[in-house]
Amino acid sequence: MLPSQTLLHAGVFALTALQALASNTFLAAVYEHSVILPDDAIEPVSPDDALALMNKNMDVLEGAIKEAAQQGAHIIVTPEDGIYGWRFTRETIYPYLEDIPDPAVNWIPCTDPMRFAPAPVQERLSCMARNNSIYVVANIGDKKPCNSSDPSCPGDGRYQYNTDVVFDAEGKLVARYHKYNLFMVESQFNYPKEPEAVTFETPFGKFGIFTCFDILFREPAVILVSELQVDTVLFPTAWMNVLPFLTAIEFHSAWAMGMGVNFLAANTHYTKMSMTGSGIYAPVGARTYYYNMKTEDGHLLIAELDSHPRLSPAFLPAVNWSSYASNVKRSSQNDHDFTGLIFHDLFTLTELTKPEGNVTICQKDLCCHLSYKMAGKREDEVYVLGAFDGLHVVEGQYYLQICTLLKCKSTDLNTCGQPVETAQTKFEMFSLSGTFGTNYVFPEVLYSGVQLAPGEFEVLNDGRLVSKTRPTKPVVTVTLFGRWYEKD
Repeated sequence: MLPSQTLLHAGVFALTALQALASNTFLAAVYEHSVILPDDAIEPVSPDDALALMNKNMDVLEGAIKEAAQQGAHIIVTPEDGIYGWRFTRETIYPYLEDIPDPAVNWIPCTDPMRFAPAPVQERLSCMARNNSIYVVANIGDKKPCNSSDPSCPGDGRYQYNTDVVFDAEGKLVARYHKYNLFMVESQFNYPKEPEAVTFETPFGKFGIFTCFDILFREPAVILVSELQVDTVLFPTAWMNVLPFLTAIEFHSAWAMGMGVNFLAANTHYTKMSMTGSGIYAPVGARTYYYNMKTEDGHLLIAELDSHPRLSPAFLPAVNWSSYASNVKRSSQNDHDFTGLIFHDLFTLTELTKPEGNVTICQKDLCCHLSYKMAGKREDEVYVLGAFDGLHVVEGQYYLQICTLLKCKSTDLNTCGQPVETAQTKFEMFSLSGTFGTNYVFPEVLYSGVQLAPGEFEVLNDGRLVSKTRPTKPVVTVTLFGRWYEKD
C-alpha cells in the first residue's frame, strides 16, 4: 500500500494534469539570467568548486522557478550556459559535466539520486520541478565515455555535449537534447553524430527543444515544426545581438510567426557581450518580451499561450511568399542604387529619396518591392531598401534571401547597414514583399529603442508585410528574412 502522502501527491498531480488538459491555454515562463561566471582558470577546478559555482547560479534560478510557479506557470525555460557560463576550454569544463541518461530510463533524480553516477545538478533541478509542480528546462553539460573502437572518439576518451534537459512537474527527466549546430567558439563541446529531433508530450501540447545557433538551420529546427508538428518550441540561448536583423527579440519573434508555433526563448544576460533579449512568442506576435542593455539584472517573464496554436482562430493561413512581388513590374535601374555591407553580406541598396513611392530593388533572383509613405520626411535621417540573395559565410554557412527597409546610421550612405537602435521617422504605411525562392520567410518590424511591434503589422496571404497602424512608431527596420535551406 502506498503511503497516504504519496497518494495525495499523486492525486494532486493528476488533478493538475487534468485541469491543464481541459484548458486550451497554459502559462509559460522564461527567465533571463545574469550568470555568475567562473574565474578565467587555466587549469580545471575541483568537482567541489565546480558544484559550488553551479549551486550559486541554481540558487538564483530556483528563486525564479518558485516565483513562476506561485504565479501559476506550467513550464519555465532558463538560458543556455545559465548554470556555469561559457569561459571554458575542453579540459576546464569537464568538472562541471554530468552523465545525463536517456529519458527512456524513467528516472526522477529527486527521489532516486543514486540510481546512476552522482548527478547533483540533475538532482537539484529535478527537485525544483517536483517541489514546485512545474516543468523545468535547463542547459547543462553531458559527458559520455568512448574508446578506440569508435573512430571518432576524441583523444581524451569522452564526448562532451552542450545539453538541454527537461524535468516534468513530478521531477522526471522527460527530454534530453544535444546541441547540433555549435557556435564557432564552442570548442569545449562535441557535435552529436546525428542531429536529434527531441519532442515530448505534455497536458498542454506537444513540445520540441533546441539551442541557440540551431535556430538558423533546417536540422533540428525546421524538422520539429514542419515534420513533427510540435505546438511549442523551447529555446535556451546565449544570444549576442547583431542589428539590424539578428537582435534576439526581433528574430525569435519573427521565427515564431514564420513557423507558426509558440516559442519560449530564455537568453543569458551579459551586456558586455550584447547578450539580452528573452520572450514568449505566439504565431501572431510577442506575448511578452524583455530587452535591457542598461543593467545586469535577471528578469522573469510570464504569459498565456494557446496549447495548440494551429487550432486557434487567429492562426495564420499558409503564405505564398512570392505571389505579390512576382507580379510587380520592374522599372529601369534606380538612380540611387549602390552596394553596402550588412553583417558581412553585400546588399544591393537604393535610397528612398521621396516621402512616398513604390520602389523595387533586385539581386540575383530576389526582387524586393516596397510601397511606402513617410509621416514626414526628415533631412537628418536616411532610409534604404535592400536586397540580399546569397550564402552567408561568417560564423556559419547558410543561404539567405533578405528584403529590408532600414534606417542608415547617418546621412552618409556608407553607414547604411551599420547597427542602429534609434530613429525618429514614422510611416503612414509600408508594404514590403519579395520574389522569394523559399517558403521559410520570417517577418520582422523593429521600432526605435529596439522595440517590437506586436499587433501593429500583418502578413497577407500573397506575401506582403504591411503596417496596420497610422502612423507607425519610429522605424528602425522592416524585414523579410528568408532562409533557403536547400542551398546551404
